[in-house]
Amino acid sequence: MSGASVRPSRQALAQFLIGRQAAAGDSDRYTTPGGVVSGGGGTRARMDTDFAALHDFRDDFHACLDRRADALFALAEALLAAGSVPSPVHLSGEPTHRRGWGSRYAALVHGRLDETGLRALLAGQPLADGQPVDAVDCRVWSRCDAAASRERGFSSHPSRHSAGQPIVAGWSYQWLARVGFARERWTAPMEVRRVHPHEHANAVAVEQVARLVRRLPPAGPVPLVVFAAGDDAVALPRGLADQRTAILVRLRSGRCCYGAPVPAAKRPQGGRPFRHGHKLVCADPATWPMPSAERLVEDGQYGTVRIRAWAGFHPKLQGRTGHGTKGPSPIMPMTLVLVEVRRLPGRPYPPQVRWPWWHGPPGATPDLDLLWRA
Repeated sequence: MSGASVRPSRQALAQFLIGRQAAAGDSDRYTTPGGVVSGGGGTRARMDTDFAALHDFRDDFHACLDRRADALFALAEALLAAGSVPSPVHLSGEPTHRRGWGSRYAALVHGRLDETGLRALLAGQPLADGQPVDAVDCRVWSRCDAAASRERGFSSHPSRHSAGQPIVAGWSYQWLARVGFARERWTAPMEVRRVHPHEHANAVAVEQVARLVRRLPPAGPVPLVVFAAGDDAVALPRGLADQRTAILVRLRSGRCCYGAPVPAAKRPQGGRPFRHGHKLVCADPATWPMPSAERLVEDGQYGTVRIRAWAGFHPKLQGRTGHGTKGPSPIMPMTLVLVEVRRLPGRPYPPQVRWPWWHGPPGATPDLDLLWRA
């Protein structure tokens, strides 16, 4: 597989997808971006690097399809080239559609694919200049009026409300997708899994990231997984402590964290030693000590970007698994990062600061140039 970043435009991608011939005898014939149909060999050698990587990806993707392979491949082509359609049958009007409309439903019902091979194929496609950056997000399929639907759960929703609360009934699905730094809406989904009402989204995320790390080459760069503000910033690094991955979890602006205690400090009246040191309040700049690392970047869209990091800080746990036991609460030292930008592209209101946690494998240090963009 080629390690080049695959970033063709949507129009060029659709035009290139049209070039695949369904017949087995024409499997080596493709349409170049200029519209000339030619065979392999010299034409492929003259193709641009991005289209050569896409050429290999298409062949490997077709190899992952088992039963109804051509129909499933045509379905994937039509979905990529089409816009918003009300039903799968409307995909028959796409130029990439070269089969009967009934083959769509037959492919969905009887088709088979190699899920393990497809996940490994997607994991080998970097979108961030060689640095794997993945994002985990949990979305709910609202089923508020479907009272007979099995295993519905209650989940938060950013726009829909029920009884005045941002909570809806439905099915939750957690996505793990690879993202890039190009200013576009293209992502590479790695895995999607339904979150059962009896399961915790953080536990499911740990399983998904662990499977992704096992599919990545051990000698490659350390992958970075980004989580939203609603995820647990302590349970995630604890669950991924034995994995070769770094995580970035966004915090709310009013969070407090603590540094390591001074070794020589003792309680005036005796007792066990201090477990928490200096208290840093994200909303109070007076409590911020000198950062352990700082970076100043000039960006065309965000203006002056200032990134500061404080290593060795940890949150104080209020509730945890096994609460009430005699054992002490665990301490997970991480790196607290502050990102400040001068302006937001296309936004009239002033920007807000971001406070993410960073945690990585032993010996790793955070790349501030990468973190603020992630």
